[in-house]
Amino acid sequence: MNALSGPALSRRSLLGGGGALILSFSLAPRSALSQSEEAQVSGTGPLPGSLSDFPYLDSWIRIDEDDSITVFTGKAELGQGIRTALIQVAAEQLDVDFSRVVLETADTGQTPNEGYTAASHSMSESGTAILNAAAQVRALLIARAADQLGLSADQLTVDDGVITGGGRSLSYGKLVGPDVLHVQAQPQSPIKDPSTNRIIGKAVRRIDIPAKLTGAVAYVQDLRLPGMVHARVVRPPVYGARLTGIDTSEVETMPGVVQVIRDGNYLAVVARGEFQAIQAMRALAAAAEWGGGIALPEKTEIYDVLKRLPSQESVIQEKGSGGGQGTRIEAAYHRPYQLHGSIGPSCAVGHVDGDRLTVWSHTQGVYPDRDAIAEMVRMPPENVRVIHMEGAGCYGHNGADDAAADAALIATKVPGTPVRVQWMREDEHRFEPYGSAMVVEASAALGESGTITDWVYDVWSTPHSTRPGSAGNLLAANLIADPFQADEPISIPQPAGGGDRNAVPGYDFPNSRVTKHFIRSMPLRVSAMRSLGAYMNVFALESFMDELALKAGADPVEFRLKHLSDPRARDVVTTVADRFGWSDWKRKGPGHGRGFAYARYKNLAVYCAVALEIEVEREAGLVRILRAVAATDSGQAVNPDGIRNQTEGGIVQSASWTLYEEVDYSTDEILSRDWASYPIMRFPAVPGAVEVHVIDRPGEPFLGTGEGSQGPTAAAIANAFADATGRRIRDLPLSPEKIRRTLEA
Repeated sequence: MNALSGPALSRRSLLGGGGALILSFSLAPRSALSQSEEAQVSGTGPLPGSLSDFPYLDSWIRIDEDDSITVFTGKAELGQGIRTALIQVAAEQLDVDFSRVVLETADTGQTPNEGYTAASHSMSESGTAILNAAAQVRALLIARAADQLGLSADQLTVDDGVITGGGRSLSYGKLVGPDVLHVQAQPQSPIKDPSTNRIIGKAVRRIDIPAKLTGAVAYVQDLRLPGMVHARVVRPPVYGARLTGIDTSEVETMPGVVQVIRDGNYLAVVARGEFQAIQAMRALAAAAEWGGGIALPEKTEIYDVLKRLPSQESVIQEKGSGGGQGTRIEAAYHRPYQLHGSIGPSCAVGHVDGDRLTVWSHTQGVYPDRDAIAEMVRMPPENVRVIHMEGAGCYGHNGADDAAADAALIATKVPGTPVRVQWMREDEHRFEPYGSAMVVEASAALGESGTITDWVYDVWSTPHSTRPGSAGNLLAANLIADPFQADEPISIPQPAGGGDRNAVPGYDFPNSRVTKHFIRSMPLRVSAMRSLGAYMNVFALESFMDELALKAGADPVEFRLKHLSDPRARDVVTTVADRFGWSDWKRKGPGHGRGFAYARYKNLAVYCAVALEIEVEREAGLVRILRAVAATDSGQAVNPDGIRNQTEGGIVQSASWTLYEEVDYSTDEILSRDWASYPIMRFPAVPGAVEVHVIDRPGEPFLGTGEGSQGPTAAAIANAFADATGRRIRDLPLSPEKIRRTLEA
């Protein structure tokens, strides 16, 4: 057993007494790896995907005597449609109808420990594991049927889980028995010929959508358990403040109040009704006296502050001898702190029953969160179960893990009663971990032939993952009377990277030097936000490519193709250019422009290119995206419509980041507390049209899709703005105020 794999246990040995769970997977802690989840790429062993960590087939597939089929994944549905895609993969390889498969996701009581659902790894890790496990289960059952029927395997056919041959039939359920599937997977699997696929590659309707559209229970925010009470937490007014005084007597007598909880600097109230909890929280906040706190840097000086802070410098690419001949061009780009902006503030439910604690949470990592919570409440990890439920907004390390810690801690104070903790909007905006502010400085030499002869790139960033895995990375654990200290942040290594994700250019430059400056101290609390540093690095790199193309007098698309040799990269670039009508495009008038950008996410995942057409309203300082055209290559496309969903969503999300979003703060406090003080893209401003072309690669490995379009979209917007106005903005966001200042200068 190792820290990643945990014990090799039979699925059936975990289930008994009508399905009651008696043990859990992977009891070993993962805290040593918790912050570098984006670097945890499974499949580095002899088995494909997460099979390398959980090699037994019954870790992934269970077939019961009644012919019911259950598939298990340690990955969580976050709105990316992964449940539908994973069922498609299993149903295809098992040769059963899509409707026959039930998928269990991210539950420390019954699913494999696949760490975090992050970095677009779900298909490459879990999808690959299920693809191979299902194919091997099908082959194993066919072999058993052949033995029982006295026929060879090639004399049998399979239709919806029924194996037929010689005029007789056996269903999968009749072929399973104790531990039949408790066998180790083999390195090679009898994967079906992609040309015969009936489910993979089809636009199957997503199974998570109906409940969301009809108002059924879809999110953890909707969960209601019998006898459940409601809790609210009183937060310190500023980072580092300590509770110096509190009189709780008046609050304790308020209607519906069950208990006021003080544990060191942690302050909360439990009430029978949710609004009663809110009223009591407000009264408690008014009675609380706080002292101390940590001063924040001047917002206007943050980029200078980042460059002044001590940093760990490392060269992540050094190619050629440097000093290429030609005209030297330089530019600097900046990204502010940005928050996740989850539409539904974080929520969790906790319940202590005897010596067991169960937490329902929209965390992206049930096992790391379980370990951190167990440490905080000082319970054995095997006595804590964390069950994933979708949250109304996620993608990255928002407040979900901290809300889960709140629910767990408060539940231990009111044992036997389920406790629901709902963060307020102000809590989410002020206390979630933000996406890090960043600085990029780029320099390149442009030779006489119009090609880049030398490339120098430096990126400064604070951490991009401070996720839990140990208690110190949970807000509640920092505040209790016997507090836990936050882990020392780590620099996520290449090839995934953190702040340096996608800092290494995917182009063919003869000389290149890329340096990351990792800043351990965090002026503001930061962690993982969708695509981590790739959003900023692609914005900077692809903006700079356009600036170099302009200096060379070259068409931006042709300039990129001149430096690209990867045929799949060239395919997405030429597909977008063709479908956009790049070569025939004509400016419709003043303020109209077009922009283009390309990247391969992490230089090892999805390929994506984006072209945009915009209109700039000079007086209002607004950019209107008239249309966007994208192409993606995610390897074999399991659900093309799901890939389009993810790419479209990434374009809209990135457009909001790029045009509107920036955390506001003073030296005393966070000022972004609501949607007025943290504006996001509203419905009237979404792109007029979004067109996504999926390049399918049947039989190729899954590459993941969800974080591929954010960086190219940002750069395409900036490039289109420069094309429309003749002015370039290198500092995110391209806000109305910034646009007006730029155009008036």
